[in-house]
Parts: sequence; C-alpha cells; structure tokens
Amino acid sequence: MAIITISRGTFSGGKALAGKLAARLGYPSLGREEAILEATKEYGISEDKLTAAVLNPPSIWQQTAGPRLAYLKCLTASIMDHAKDGNLIYHGYAGHLLLSGISNLLRVRVIADMEFRIQFAMKEKNLSRNDALEYIEKVDKDRKKWTHFLYGLDWQDPALYDLVLNLEHISIENACEVITCRINLDDFKPTPATRKAFEDSLLSSRVWASLAKDERSRVASIQVTADSGVVTLKGSLGSQKAIDNISKIAGQVKGVKSLNNQLGIGTDWYW
Repeated sequence: MAIITISRGTFSGGKALAGKLAARLGYPSLGREEAILEATKEYGISEDKLTAAVLNPPSIWQQTAGPRLAYLKCLTASIMDHAKDGNLIYHGYAGHLLLSGISNLLRVRVIADMEFRIQFAMKEKNLSRNDALEYIEKVDKDRKKWTHFLYGLDWQDPALYDLVLNLEHISIENACEVITCRINLDDFKPTPATRKAFEDSLLSSRVWASLAKDERSRVASIQVTADSGVVTLKGSLGSQKAIDNISKIAGQVKGVKSLNNQLGIGTDWYW
C-alpha cells in the first residue's frame, strides 16, 4: 500500500501533477472536491457545512474546534476508505494533516511562482490580473488561518513534507519521475506495523464520522483512538445521557470490538 498526498496551493499545478502521476503509477486519484462530495453523501452532512469546515477559517465567534473537527474526520474517513485496499494519490492542501496517523505516507508539497498562479487563475476563472492576485492571496491567507486553528501549524512549512517541488523549475513529467523514485524507497513501503497503524486510524475516523453524522453527538469535543478494534473515548460531556449516547453510537460502528470508555461529566462539551 502506498499513499501519496500532494498539497497544492490554489492554481499551483498540483492537480495536473496528481493526474499525470496517477496515470504513470496506475494509482487511483482523489481530489479534495471529490472527497467532500463523497463524505456528504456517506455521512449525511450538508455539503455547505463540510466545505466550510475544510475551506473557511473560523470567525471570532467560532473558536470551538469540536464540530469542525468532527466534519473533518468524515472527510478523513472518506479518503481512507479509498486507500484501504491499495494505493492512493490524494491532492488537496492538507491531506498530510488529515492522514497524519499513517506513518509511511509520502507527503509532497507543490509550489509555483506567483506569476504562474496568476496566469492560471486568470484563465481558469476568467479574472482580471488584479482580481486573480486578490483571490489567490485571500485563499492562501484563509488556509493558513485554518491549519493554524486546527493543528497549530503553518501548512506551508517545508518541514511538514518529505518532498517539495517547484513547478517553475521542473516539468510535471520530471516531477512524476522524482516522486516515483521516492515512493519506491524502503522508507515508504508498507510493513505490518504501518498496516496496523492504517487500520487503527481508519477505525477511529469511522467512529468520529459516525458521531458527526448523529445529531446527538455531532458537536462532540472528545478524543477517539483505536488499537486493534479497541476504541478509547476520552473527554468531558454535559450529562450521563450524552455519555450513553456517545458510547452507543461508537459501539455500533463496524470494526469496533470493544470500548474503553473514559468519558466523564464536565464542561468540555459544546451544544
């Protein structure tokens, strides 16, 4: 199993690279937009809400991570379902953060000169030069706020990636060659340990997604982890009824063998 995430800024060429790489390797390719659409259908969440959770930075009145994190776990579950039987290329701008539980993930960052991006935006969105620049700068700013709010990180930090490619200085064909060479290294080949880590991460994401799908638990601010089918729930809820609802929903998720319920009554619960 080989999973490659391509983090792409707006109009930086990452989508085109993902398509070329998928054709070369014979891997399925999944973009952020497709993953959002699938997650909304699978988990019954409004496309507008899920899109907002993925794209929009929080306002001053929305500094609670619980609901937004739950929606993002639905997206993570959708992405991982595509990879559970083999290989996957995911292209967006924070796939490496959504899939952080996978240790043999190849994390690629694609960058491009601003002029390249401006010309691309003008062509794709029929914008003037000034409007294209304004649009790109706004999206970049919003994404930086988004990742800092949820992860405390700057998604553009090169230390978060295994490979950074500047498409101003390398063709897409040669960029595919570089990624292909890297993914064949032993560091990124699956092992029993990485497979287990993937299965644990997939199960915890499915539990999170089920909680987000159910109105009784959609805004839960709790921690969910999995270890060989044993799911641990941690956090503080507002009532015993809320604890019972969470436990019932989590216990019904396919693959859950038992629950380690460490939920308590407290103030870390947002209705």
